[in-house]
Amino acid sequence: MYPVFIAADGESLSDGSFSLNGLLLDENLPYRLRFPVGLPMIHSTDLGKSVSDTDLWNYSKENGLVIVTKDADFSDRIVVADPPPWVIHVRFGNIRGKLFHEFFDKHWARIFELLPAYKLLNVYNDRIEALS
Repeated sequence: MYPVFIAADGESLSDGSFSLNGLLLDENLPYRLRFPVGLPMIHSTDLGKSVSDTDLWNYSKENGLVIVTKDADFSDRIVVADPPPWVIHVRFGNIRGKLFHEFFDKHWARIFELLPAYKLLNVYNDRIEALS
């Protein structure tokens, strides 16, 4: 399995079988972070203190959620698994909240379009790498 590299302005891909119930934000992302979608969002701390990666994975799998994280462990895990969950791996360093929100406001539609066809999206500040 090899990564597929897709520019942020590439064509939309969808298989029509995608059912997304919401987003689960990992503990390494700000609690108040919001994405420009009308979907439920849960922060890992809403599920308890120090919830394990395995528990977050299982919760996301059972509930059809996308894990949004800066943690490479979820990326490693999805490579050998089938969705759900799907994983959005944020792969750029710490930036101010306003810039973070501006970035996702600009690119969220493209990220969301890719989720049906790709189980892992590595999001960099200059590109999106998608793995099916």
